[in-house]
Amino acid sequence: MKIGIVNDLAVACEALRRVVVADPALTVAWVAHDGQEAINHAARLTPDLILMDLIMPRVNGVEATRQIMRASPCPILVVTATVSGNAGLVYEALGAGALDAVNTPTVGAGGLMQGGVELVRRIHLVARAAGRSAVAPTAVLAPKLVTPQVSRAITPPPRVTPHTTSSHAPLIIAIGASTGGPRATATVLSSLSKDLDAAIIIVQHVSASFASGYADWLGAETGRVVKLARSGMPVRAGDVFLACEERHLVLTRAATLEYRDEPSDHVHRPAIDELFASLVSCERSGIAVLLTGMGRDGADSLLKLRLAGWHTIAQDEQSSIVWGMPGAAHKLGAAVETLALEAIAHSITAAFARRRT
Repeated sequence: MKIGIVNDLAVACEALRRVVVADPALTVAWVAHDGQEAINHAARLTPDLILMDLIMPRVNGVEATRQIMRASPCPILVVTATVSGNAGLVYEALGAGALDAVNTPTVGAGGLMQGGVELVRRIHLVARAAGRSAVAPTAVLAPKLVTPQVSRAITPPPRVTPHTTSSHAPLIIAIGASTGGPRATATVLSSLSKDLDAAIIIVQHVSASFASGYADWLGAETGRVVKLARSGMPVRAGDVFLACEERHLVLTRAATLEYRDEPSDHVHRPAIDELFASLVSCERSGIAVLLTGMGRDGADSLLKLRLAGWHTIAQDEQSSIVWGMPGAAHKLGAAVETLALEAIAHSITAAFARRRT
């Protein structure tokens, strides 16, 4: 697997190079010393994964991530001196298309590398989640962003009668997102009325270690209280829950949250597909949204929700950082509507009003 290294400090570049070459499955594709160099290198030779610093001259890591994901999309792992100290930039980078973040390894006393094992672990996790093989790298993942149309899926499938649950179960708005999802989710939530009498459940592909910070960031961006979803929590109207464990978040028939270990071989933990599949049994059909992201997680279960009478929405190609997941849903006919990001909140509000009558 070919790795691009981006960092303006020579000592950091050397630490990253040592970590990469120590793993026989990894090789260094190129080294860039600022964001503009990274953009240029990625355009000439798109690697299988980029290790992206945040604070650099000329073009910082957030803007470099944004431009690379538009022109030469590939998995990007943020590697910064302190993830917690640069939390704001980290979540902006995740919103621009980065998949995860980790602290930069350092060379300690006696030349010992600190943090290298964790970096290699994250590289392989991100590569697996993005569909990249460490043995046989694939081509660029995302289709080019060229389709501006708002479209509706083909003839609606027949409705499936859902199972009954608690009579007090609220109407659910479920949101699944991956690459570029933090900013996309914030855009949707910011445009929804805080008086909407529904519970919102979010699964974002991000490491569990960043979930708490992401909830805080999302709350600050949207003016909402975003709760970390915990097993046993009842789901009530007005709540906003964020999946926060490396297990699958589901909604039980008693309208409580629960984490499950199975399926253990799913690429993503938590998986959007598992949340969506659990919602098919809801007493009332709600609204499910699949936002930007690599791969196809959520697409198959979004179709199940549509068959169960849910109003299902996929983000369109032009407004997606990567049109993988929503694109797969659109092609399956899983989405009642395929919409630009800015139109999704209005569609949710309209669908919610119809379900209250």
